Amino acid sequence: MISSADRSTADASRAAVGVGELGRRLWSIALPVLPVLAAEPVYLLVDGIVVGRQGPQDLAALGVGALVLLVLGTQMNFLSYGTTARAARLHGAGRRSDAVAEGVQATWIALAVGAVVVAAVLALMGPLTAVLASDAEVAARASEWLRVAVWGIPLILIASAGHGWMRGVQRLRTPLVLVALGIGISTIGCVVFVPGLGPFPEFGLIASAWANLAGQFVMAGGFVVALVVEHSGSLRPRRAVIVSQLRMGVDLVIRTASFQITFAVATTAAAAAGVSSLGAHHLAQQLWSLYALVLDSVAISAQSLVGAALGAGLAAHGRALVRAVVLWSLGLGVVLALATVLLRDHIAAVLAGGPDVAGRLVVALIGMSVVVVPAAVVFGLDGVLLGAGDAAYLRTTTVIAALCGFLPVLLATRHFGWGLVGIWWGMGVFVMMRLIAVAIRVRGDRWMVLGSATPGGSSEREAAR
Repeated sequence: MISSADRSTADASRAAVGVGELGRRLWSIALPVLPVLAAEPVYLLVDGIVVGRQGPQDLAALGVGALVLLVLGTQMNFLSYGTTARAARLHGAGRRSDAVAEGVQATWIALAVGAVVVAAVLALMGPLTAVLASDAEVAARASEWLRVAVWGIPLILIASAGHGWMRGVQRLRTPLVLVALGIGISTIGCVVFVPGLGPFPEFGLIASAWANLAGQFVMAGGFVVALVVEHSGSLRPRRAVIVSQLRMGVDLVIRTASFQITFAVATTAAAAAGVSSLGAHHLAQQLWSLYALVLDSVAISAQSLVGAALGAGLAAHGRALVRAVVLWSLGLGVVLALATVLLRDHIAAVLAGGPDVAGRLVVALIGMSVVVVPAAVVFGLDGVLLGAGDAAYLRTTTVIAALCGFLPVLLATRHFGWGLVGIWWGMGVFVMMRLIAVAIRVRGDRWMVLGSATPGGSSEREAAR
Protein backbone atom coordinates (compact mmCIF):
# COMPACT_ATOMS: atom_id res chain seq x y z
CA MET A 1 0.00 0.00 0.00
CA ILE A 2 1.24 3.49 -0.79
CA SER A 3 1.79 5.62 2.32
CA SER A 4 0.32 9.11 2.59
CA ALA A 5 3.84 10.58 2.53
CA ASP A 6 4.75 8.67 -0.64
CA ARG A 7 1.46 9.71 -2.23
CA SER A 8 2.04 13.38 -1.33
CA THR A 9 5.52 13.22 -2.84
CA ALA A 10 4.21 11.61 -6.03
CA ASP A 11 1.37 14.13 -6.20
CA ALA A 12 3.75 17.06 -5.88
CA SER A 13 6.00 15.57 -8.54
CA ARG A 14 3.09 15.12 -10.97
CA ALA A 15 1.79 18.64 -10.24
CA ALA A 16 5.19 20.08 -11.16
CA VAL A 17 4.83 18.78 -14.72
CA GLY A 18 4.52 21.76 -17.05
CA VAL A 19 1.65 22.66 -19.31
CA GLY A 20 3.73 21.73 -22.34
CA GLU A 21 4.36 18.21 -21.07
CA LEU A 22 0.72 17.77 -20.08
CA GLY A 23 -0.27 19.06 -23.52
CA ARG A 24 1.90 16.40 -25.13
CA ARG A 25 0.18 13.75 -23.02
CA LEU A 26 -3.23 15.10 -24.01
CA TRP A 27 -2.37 15.06 -27.70
CA SER A 28 -0.72 11.63 -27.45
CA ILE A 29 -4.23 10.32 -26.77
CA ALA A 30 -6.25 12.84 -28.78
CA LEU A 31 -4.42 12.29 -32.08
CA PRO A 32 -5.03 8.52 -32.27
CA VAL A 33 -8.63 9.06 -31.14
CA LEU A 34 -9.40 11.66 -33.83
CA PRO A 35 -9.21 9.26 -36.84
CA VAL A 36 -11.42 6.82 -34.95
CA LEU A 37 -14.04 9.54 -34.42
CA ALA A 38 -13.78 10.72 -38.03
CA ALA A 39 -13.96 7.27 -39.62
CA GLU A 40 -17.74 6.84 -39.42
CA PRO A 41 -18.63 10.28 -40.90
CA VAL A 42 -16.15 9.69 -43.73
CA TYR A 43 -17.68 6.27 -44.46
CA LEU A 44 -21.19 7.74 -44.43
CA LEU A 45 -20.05 10.34 -46.93
CA VAL A 46 -18.63 7.65 -49.25
CA ASP A 47 -21.73 5.51 -48.77
CA GLY A 48 -23.94 8.46 -49.70
CA ILE A 49 -21.91 9.23 -52.82
CA VAL A 50 -22.05 5.62 -54.04
CA VAL A 51 -25.75 5.14 -53.29
CA GLY A 52 -26.55 8.57 -54.69
CA ARG A 53 -25.41 7.39 -58.11
CA GLN A 54 -28.20 4.80 -57.98
CA GLY A 55 -30.81 7.56 -57.97
CA PRO A 56 -32.40 10.16 -55.69
CA GLN A 57 -34.91 7.74 -54.16
CA ASP A 58 -32.20 5.34 -53.02
CA LEU A 59 -30.21 8.24 -51.57
CA ALA A 60 -33.28 9.53 -49.72
CA ALA A 61 -34.00 6.03 -48.40
CA LEU A 62 -30.40 5.70 -47.19
CA GLY A 63 -30.71 9.07 -45.47
CA VAL A 64 -33.82 7.96 -43.59
CA GLY A 65 -32.38 4.62 -42.52
CA ALA A 66 -28.98 6.01 -41.58
CA LEU A 67 -30.65 8.74 -39.50
CA VAL A 68 -32.37 6.09 -37.37
CA LEU A 69 -29.07 4.29 -36.73
CA LEU A 70 -27.23 7.55 -36.09
CA VAL A 71 -29.72 8.77 -33.50
CA LEU A 72 -29.78 5.42 -31.70
CA GLY A 73 -25.99 5.11 -31.77
CA THR A 74 -25.55 8.64 -30.44
CA GLN A 75 -28.02 8.05 -27.62
CA MET A 76 -26.02 5.00 -26.52
CA ASN A 77 -22.66 6.78 -26.36
CA PHE A 78 -22.69 6.32 -22.57
CA LEU A 79 -21.16 2.90 -23.24
CA SER A 80 -18.07 4.69 -24.50
CA TYR A 81 -17.90 7.78 -22.29
CA GLY A 82 -19.10 6.14 -19.09
CA THR A 83 -16.82 3.12 -19.46
CA THR A 84 -13.82 5.34 -20.19
CA ALA A 85 -14.36 7.27 -16.95
CA ARG A 86 -14.75 4.16 -14.82
CA ALA A 87 -11.93 2.19 -16.43
CA ALA A 88 -9.53 5.16 -16.31
CA ARG A 89 -10.06 5.61 -12.57
CA LEU A 90 -9.36 1.92 -11.88
CA HIS A 91 -6.37 1.97 -14.23
CA GLY A 92 -4.92 4.97 -12.39
CA ALA A 93 -5.35 3.14 -9.09
CA GLY A 94 -3.23 0.29 -10.43
CA ARG A 95 -6.22 -2.04 -10.86
CA ARG A 96 -5.87 -2.75 -14.56
CA SER A 97 -7.70 -6.08 -14.39
CA ASP A 98 -10.72 -4.37 -12.79
CA ALA A 99 -10.52 -1.64 -15.44
CA VAL A 100 -10.72 -4.27 -18.18
CA ALA A 101 -13.56 -5.97 -16.28
CA GLU A 102 -15.56 -2.76 -16.76
CA GLY A 103 -15.37 -3.53 -20.47
CA VAL A 104 -16.81 -7.00 -19.87
CA GLN A 105 -19.84 -5.61 -18.06
CA ALA A 106 -20.29 -2.82 -20.62
CA THR A 107 -20.30 -5.47 -23.35
CA TRP A 108 -23.10 -7.36 -21.57
CA ILE A 109 -25.07 -4.11 -21.44
CA ALA A 110 -24.39 -3.58 -25.15
CA LEU A 111 -25.81 -7.00 -25.98
CA ALA A 112 -28.90 -6.58 -23.81
CA VAL A 113 -29.69 -3.01 -24.85
CA GLY A 114 -28.91 -3.83 -28.47
CA ALA A 115 -31.36 -6.73 -28.50
CA VAL A 116 -34.13 -4.55 -27.07
CA VAL A 117 -33.47 -1.77 -29.58
CA VAL A 118 -33.44 -4.20 -32.52
CA ALA A 119 -36.79 -5.64 -31.44
CA ALA A 120 -38.28 -2.16 -31.04
CA VAL A 121 -37.05 -0.92 -34.42
CA LEU A 122 -38.29 -4.03 -36.24
CA ALA A 123 -41.71 -3.65 -34.59
CA LEU A 124 -42.00 0.07 -35.38
CA MET A 125 -40.14 0.14 -38.68
CA GLY A 126 -43.13 0.85 -40.91
CA PRO A 127 -44.54 3.83 -38.98
CA LEU A 128 -41.01 5.11 -38.27
CA THR A 129 -39.89 5.29 -41.89
CA ALA A 130 -43.30 6.62 -42.96
CA VAL A 131 -42.94 9.56 -40.57
CA LEU A 132 -39.38 10.35 -41.65
CA ALA A 133 -40.01 9.92 -45.39
CA SER A 134 -42.85 11.80 -47.04
CA ASP A 135 -42.73 9.53 -50.13
CA ALA A 136 -44.18 6.01 -49.82
CA GLU A 137 -41.59 4.48 -52.17
CA VAL A 138 -38.73 6.06 -50.22
CA ALA A 139 -40.23 4.79 -46.96
CA ALA A 140 -40.48 1.26 -48.38
CA ARG A 141 -36.87 1.28 -49.55
CA ALA A 142 -35.72 2.72 -46.23
CA SER A 143 -37.49 -0.13 -44.43
CA GLU A 144 -35.77 -2.66 -46.69
CA TRP A 145 -32.36 -1.12 -45.89
CA LEU A 146 -33.08 -0.81 -42.19
CA ARG A 147 -34.35 -4.40 -41.91
CA VAL A 148 -30.76 -5.54 -42.57
CA ALA A 149 -28.78 -2.66 -41.06
CA VAL A 150 -30.67 -2.71 -37.74
CA TRP A 151 -28.82 -5.90 -36.73
CA GLY A 152 -25.71 -3.78 -36.57
CA ILE A 153 -26.97 -1.89 -33.51
CA PRO A 154 -25.70 -4.45 -30.95
CA LEU A 155 -22.40 -4.53 -32.86
CA ILE A 156 -22.14 -0.72 -32.73
CA LEU A 157 -22.76 -0.82 -28.98
CA ILE A 158 -20.19 -3.58 -28.44
CA ALA A 159 -17.62 -1.49 -30.31
CA SER A 160 -18.60 1.55 -28.22
CA ALA A 161 -17.97 -0.41 -25.03
CA GLY A 162 -14.64 -1.57 -26.48
CA HIS A 163 -13.57 2.00 -27.19
CA GLY A 164 -14.51 2.90 -23.63
CA TRP A 165 -12.38 0.41 -21.72
CA MET A 166 -9.45 0.67 -24.12
CA ARG A 167 -9.35 4.46 -23.81
CA GLY A 168 -9.59 4.01 -20.05
CA VAL A 169 -6.45 1.85 -19.91
CA GLN A 170 -4.85 4.05 -22.63
CA ARG A 171 -4.63 1.26 -25.18
CA LEU A 172 -5.07 3.34 -28.32
CA ARG A 173 -3.53 1.48 -31.26
CA THR A 174 -5.93 -1.48 -31.23
CA PRO A 175 -9.13 0.59 -31.65
CA LEU A 176 -7.51 2.46 -34.53
CA VAL A 177 -6.64 -0.80 -36.30
CA LEU A 178 -10.09 -2.32 -35.71
CA VAL A 179 -11.93 0.78 -36.93
CA ALA A 180 -9.74 0.98 -40.03
CA LEU A 181 -10.40 -2.69 -40.75
CA GLY A 182 -14.16 -2.43 -40.22
CA ILE A 183 -14.57 0.78 -42.21
CA GLY A 184 -12.35 -0.62 -44.95
CA ILE A 185 -14.53 -3.73 -45.34
CA SER A 186 -17.72 -1.62 -45.34
CA THR A 187 -16.32 0.78 -47.93
CA ILE A 188 -15.07 -1.94 -50.28
CA GLY A 189 -18.36 -3.82 -50.02
CA CYS A 190 -20.35 -0.67 -50.74
CA VAL A 191 -18.19 0.49 -53.66
CA VAL A 192 -18.10 -2.97 -55.29
CA PHE A 193 -21.56 -4.44 -54.68
CA VAL A 194 -23.92 -1.45 -54.78
CA PRO A 195 -23.20 -0.57 -58.44
CA GLY A 196 -21.82 -4.02 -59.35
CA LEU A 197 -18.22 -3.40 -60.33
CA GLY A 198 -16.42 -5.81 -62.66
CA PRO A 199 -17.79 -9.35 -62.60
CA PHE A 200 -20.06 -8.69 -59.61
CA PRO A 201 -23.80 -8.15 -60.10
CA GLU A 202 -25.49 -4.89 -59.10
CA PHE A 203 -27.23 -5.31 -55.75
CA GLY A 204 -28.22 -1.68 -55.29
CA LEU A 205 -29.24 -0.10 -51.99
CA ILE A 206 -29.47 -3.36 -50.04
CA ALA A 207 -25.74 -3.97 -50.61
CA SER A 208 -25.04 -0.81 -48.62
CA ALA A 209 -26.83 -2.31 -45.60
CA TRP A 210 -24.99 -5.64 -45.89
CA ALA A 211 -21.62 -3.89 -46.33
CA ASN A 212 -22.34 -1.77 -43.27
CA LEU A 213 -23.26 -4.86 -41.26
CA ALA A 214 -20.16 -6.79 -42.38
CA GLY A 215 -17.81 -4.01 -41.29
CA GLN A 216 -19.55 -3.66 -37.94
CA PHE A 217 -19.36 -7.43 -37.38
CA VAL A 218 -15.61 -7.49 -37.97
CA MET A 219 -15.07 -4.43 -35.77
CA ALA A 220 -17.19 -5.70 -32.87
CA GLY A 221 -15.65 -9.17 -33.18
CA GLY A 222 -12.20 -7.65 -32.88
CA PHE A 223 -13.15 -5.80 -29.69
CA VAL A 224 -14.62 -8.98 -28.18
CA VAL A 225 -11.49 -10.99 -29.00
CA ALA A 226 -9.27 -8.28 -27.52
CA LEU A 227 -11.41 -8.22 -24.38
CA VAL A 228 -11.29 -12.00 -23.91
CA VAL A 229 -7.51 -12.05 -24.43
CA GLU A 230 -6.91 -9.13 -22.03
CA HIS A 231 -9.32 -10.19 -19.28
CA SER A 232 -8.12 -12.93 -16.96
CA GLY A 233 -11.16 -13.20 -14.68
CA SER A 234 -14.76 -14.32 -15.01
CA LEU A 235 -16.79 -13.20 -18.01
CA ARG A 236 -20.15 -13.55 -16.26
CA PRO A 237 -22.40 -10.52 -15.75
CA ARG A 238 -21.99 -8.71 -12.41
CA ARG A 239 -25.18 -7.06 -11.30
CA ALA A 240 -23.61 -4.41 -9.02
CA VAL A 241 -21.24 -3.15 -11.71
CA ILE A 242 -23.91 -3.20 -14.43
CA VAL A 243 -26.31 -1.21 -12.22
CA SER A 244 -23.59 1.36 -11.53
CA GLN A 245 -22.79 1.68 -15.21
CA LEU A 246 -26.46 2.07 -16.10
CA ARG A 247 -26.93 4.72 -13.41
CA MET A 248 -24.21 6.81 -15.00
CA GLY A 249 -25.52 5.89 -18.44
CA VAL A 250 -28.98 7.32 -17.73
CA ASP A 251 -27.41 10.70 -16.93
CA LEU A 252 -25.48 10.67 -20.21
CA VAL A 253 -28.52 9.56 -22.25
CA ILE A 254 -30.59 12.45 -20.85
CA ARG A 255 -27.75 14.86 -21.57
CA THR A 256 -27.45 13.63 -25.16
CA ALA A 257 -31.23 13.81 -25.66
CA SER A 258 -31.20 17.49 -24.71
CA PHE A 259 -28.68 18.13 -27.50
CA GLN A 260 -30.75 16.30 -30.07
CA ILE A 261 -34.02 17.99 -29.14
CA THR A 262 -32.59 21.50 -29.36
CA PHE A 263 -30.78 20.77 -32.63
CA ALA A 264 -34.02 19.41 -34.09
CA VAL A 265 -35.82 22.61 -33.10
CA ALA A 266 -32.97 24.61 -34.67
CA THR A 267 -33.62 22.80 -37.95
CA THR A 268 -37.30 23.75 -37.83
CA ALA A 269 -36.32 27.37 -37.15
CA ALA A 270 -34.04 27.34 -40.19
CA ALA A 271 -36.80 25.77 -42.31
CA ALA A 272 -39.21 28.52 -41.27
CA ALA A 273 -36.74 31.07 -42.68
CA GLY A 274 -36.85 29.51 -46.16
CA VAL A 275 -35.24 26.86 -48.33
CA SER A 276 -31.93 28.70 -48.69
CA SER A 277 -31.62 29.17 -44.93
CA LEU A 278 -32.42 25.49 -44.36
CA GLY A 279 -29.75 24.43 -46.87
CA ALA A 280 -27.18 26.75 -45.31
CA HIS A 281 -28.08 25.51 -41.83
CA HIS A 282 -27.59 21.89 -42.93
CA LEU A 283 -24.13 22.69 -44.31
CA ALA A 284 -23.18 24.66 -41.19
CA GLN A 285 -24.29 21.75 -38.99
CA GLN A 286 -22.08 19.35 -40.96
CA LEU A 287 -19.10 21.64 -40.51
CA TRP A 288 -19.92 22.06 -36.83
CA SER A 289 -20.03 18.26 -36.50
CA LEU A 290 -16.52 18.16 -37.97
CA TYR A 291 -15.33 20.76 -35.45
CA ALA A 292 -17.00 18.76 -32.67
CA LEU A 293 -14.96 15.69 -33.64
CA VAL A 294 -11.72 17.64 -33.25
CA LEU A 295 -12.78 19.12 -29.92
CA ASP A 296 -14.14 15.78 -28.69
CA SER A 297 -10.77 14.11 -29.24
CA VAL A 298 -9.28 16.47 -26.63
CA ALA A 299 -12.25 15.86 -24.31
CA ILE A 300 -11.77 12.09 -24.52
CA SER A 301 -8.06 12.52 -23.80
CA ALA A 302 -8.99 14.61 -20.74
CA GLN A 303 -11.37 11.86 -19.59
CA SER A 304 -8.66 9.24 -19.69
CA LEU A 305 -5.93 11.29 -18.00
CA VAL A 306 -8.13 12.92 -15.34
CA GLY A 307 -9.77 9.61 -14.45
CA ALA A 308 -6.37 7.98 -14.05
CA ALA A 309 -5.05 10.87 -11.92
CA LEU A 310 -8.03 10.78 -9.56
CA GLY A 311 -7.90 7.00 -9.36
CA ALA A 312 -4.26 7.28 -8.28
CA GLY A 313 -5.24 9.85 -5.63
CA LEU A 314 -3.26 12.65 -7.29
CA ALA A 315 -5.38 15.72 -6.60
CA ALA A 316 -2.77 18.32 -7.54
CA HIS A 317 -2.05 16.50 -10.79
CA GLY A 318 -5.77 16.53 -11.54
CA ARG A 319 -5.79 20.31 -11.03
CA ALA A 320 -2.77 20.69 -13.30
CA LEU A 321 -4.56 18.70 -15.98
CA VAL A 322 -7.56 21.03 -15.74
CA ARG A 323 -5.32 24.03 -16.42
CA ALA A 324 -3.66 22.26 -19.34
CA VAL A 325 -7.01 21.20 -20.81
CA VAL A 326 -8.33 24.77 -20.63
CA LEU A 327 -5.24 26.29 -22.25
CA TRP A 328 -4.93 23.75 -25.05
CA SER A 329 -8.68 23.71 -25.73
CA LEU A 330 -8.74 27.51 -25.83
CA GLY A 331 -5.84 27.55 -28.28
CA LEU A 332 -7.54 24.98 -30.49
CA GLY A 333 -10.77 26.98 -30.43
CA VAL A 334 -8.94 30.17 -31.47
CA VAL A 335 -7.29 28.36 -34.40
CA LEU A 336 -10.65 27.02 -35.60
CA ALA A 337 -12.29 30.45 -35.16
CA LEU A 338 -9.59 32.27 -37.15
CA ALA A 339 -9.66 29.66 -39.92
CA THR A 340 -13.45 29.91 -40.13
CA VAL A 341 -13.71 33.69 -40.24
CA LEU A 342 -10.79 34.19 -42.62
CA LEU A 343 -11.89 31.47 -45.03
CA ARG A 344 -15.65 31.98 -44.70
CA ASP A 345 -16.20 33.13 -48.28
CA HIS A 346 -14.13 30.30 -49.72
CA ILE A 347 -15.81 27.71 -47.49
CA ALA A 348 -19.26 28.98 -48.47
CA ALA A 349 -18.36 28.95 -52.17
CA VAL A 350 -17.10 25.35 -52.00
CA LEU A 351 -19.95 23.93 -49.90
CA ALA A 352 -22.95 25.86 -51.22
CA GLY A 353 -24.58 25.15 -54.56
CA GLY A 354 -25.84 28.68 -55.24
CA PRO A 355 -25.32 32.31 -54.23
CA ASP A 356 -28.41 32.50 -51.98
CA VAL A 357 -27.30 29.52 -49.88
CA ALA A 358 -23.68 30.73 -49.88
CA GLY A 359 -24.70 34.16 -48.60
CA ARG A 360 -26.66 32.67 -45.70
CA LEU A 361 -23.90 30.18 -44.99
CA VAL A 362 -21.45 33.06 -44.48
CA VAL A 363 -23.73 34.37 -41.73
CA ALA A 364 -23.68 30.96 -40.02
CA LEU A 365 -19.90 30.72 -40.37
CA ILE A 366 -19.41 34.07 -38.66
CA GLY A 367 -21.62 32.88 -35.80
CA MET A 368 -19.69 29.62 -35.68
CA SER A 369 -16.34 31.43 -35.47
CA VAL A 370 -17.56 33.28 -32.38
CA VAL A 371 -19.13 30.30 -30.64
CA VAL A 372 -16.34 27.78 -31.26
CA VAL A 373 -13.89 29.49 -28.87
CA PRO A 374 -15.95 29.10 -25.67
CA ALA A 375 -17.30 25.78 -27.01
CA ALA A 376 -13.75 24.41 -27.17
CA VAL A 377 -13.28 25.10 -23.47
CA VAL A 378 -16.68 23.59 -22.69
CA PHE A 379 -15.75 20.41 -24.56
CA GLY A 380 -12.47 20.16 -22.65
CA LEU A 381 -14.02 20.72 -19.23
CA ASP A 382 -16.85 18.32 -20.06
CA GLY A 383 -14.12 15.76 -20.62
CA VAL A 384 -12.58 16.59 -17.25
CA LEU A 385 -15.87 16.15 -15.40
CA LEU A 386 -16.77 13.00 -17.33
CA GLY A 387 -13.37 11.60 -16.40
CA ALA A 388 -14.20 12.35 -12.79
CA GLY A 389 -17.54 10.56 -13.15
CA ASP A 390 -19.50 13.79 -12.56
CA ALA A 391 -22.13 12.89 -15.16
CA ALA A 392 -25.10 13.87 -13.00
CA TYR A 393 -23.91 17.48 -12.78
CA LEU A 394 -23.31 17.61 -16.54
CA ARG A 395 -26.78 16.16 -17.14
CA THR A 396 -28.51 18.77 -15.01
CA THR A 397 -26.60 21.80 -16.27
CA THR A 398 -26.88 20.77 -19.93
CA VAL A 399 -30.63 20.27 -19.67
CA ILE A 400 -31.04 23.64 -17.92
CA ALA A 401 -28.93 25.39 -20.58
CA ALA A 402 -30.93 23.73 -23.35
CA LEU A 403 -34.38 24.42 -21.91
CA CYS A 404 -33.74 27.85 -20.41
CA GLY A 405 -31.17 29.18 -22.88
CA PHE A 406 -31.09 27.63 -26.33
CA LEU A 407 -34.76 26.63 -26.69
CA PRO A 408 -36.32 30.04 -25.85
CA VAL A 409 -34.05 31.78 -28.37
CA LEU A 410 -34.93 29.20 -31.03
CA LEU A 411 -38.65 29.62 -30.43
CA ALA A 412 -38.27 33.40 -30.66
CA THR A 413 -36.25 32.92 -33.85
CA ARG A 414 -39.08 30.92 -35.42
CA HIS A 415 -41.67 33.48 -34.33
CA PHE A 416 -39.82 36.64 -35.38
CA GLY A 417 -38.02 35.18 -38.40
CA TRP A 418 -34.47 35.86 -37.22
CA GLY A 419 -33.14 32.96 -39.31
CA LEU A 420 -29.55 31.81 -38.95
CA VAL A 421 -28.57 34.84 -36.90
CA GLY A 422 -31.05 33.83 -34.22
CA ILE A 423 -29.98 30.18 -34.32
CA TRP A 424 -26.35 31.03 -33.66
CA TRP A 425 -27.29 33.55 -30.97
CA GLY A 426 -29.14 30.66 -29.35
CA MET A 427 -26.11 28.41 -29.71
CA GLY A 428 -23.98 31.12 -28.11
CA VAL A 429 -26.32 31.39 -25.12
CA PHE A 430 -26.34 27.59 -24.79
CA VAL A 431 -22.55 27.36 -24.85
CA MET A 432 -21.99 30.27 -22.45
CA MET A 433 -24.43 28.87 -19.88
CA ARG A 434 -22.64 25.54 -20.01
CA LEU A 435 -19.23 27.26 -19.79
CA ILE A 436 -20.25 29.11 -16.63
CA ALA A 437 -21.58 25.88 -15.12
CA VAL A 438 -18.50 23.73 -15.79
CA ALA A 439 -16.09 26.55 -14.83
CA ILE A 440 -17.79 26.94 -11.45
CA ARG A 441 -17.69 23.19 -10.94
CA VAL A 442 -13.99 22.66 -11.62
CA ARG A 443 -13.05 25.61 -9.38
CA GLY A 444 -14.56 23.70 -6.47
CA ASP A 445 -13.69 20.31 -5.01
CA ARG A 446 -16.93 18.31 -5.21
CA TRP A 447 -16.00 16.73 -8.53
CA MET A 448 -12.57 15.65 -7.28
CA VAL A 449 -13.33 12.30 -5.67
CA LEU A 450 -10.03 10.48 -5.15
CA GLY A 451 -9.33 6.76 -5.01
CA SER A 452 -10.31 3.62 -6.83
CA ALA A 453 -14.05 3.71 -6.07
CA THR A 454 -15.62 3.92 -9.50
CA PRO A 455 -18.07 6.68 -10.41
CA GLY A 456 -21.73 5.77 -10.47
CA GLY A 457 -22.07 4.33 -7.00
CA SER A 458 -20.28 0.94 -6.97
CA SER A 459 -18.11 0.35 -3.98
CA GLU A 460 -14.82 -1.49 -4.03
CA ARG A 461 -16.48 -4.50 -2.39
CA GLU A 462 -19.16 -4.61 -5.08
CA ALA A 463 -16.60 -4.21 -7.86
CA ALA A 464 -14.58 -7.09 -6.46
CA ARG A 465 -17.48 -9.54 -6.44
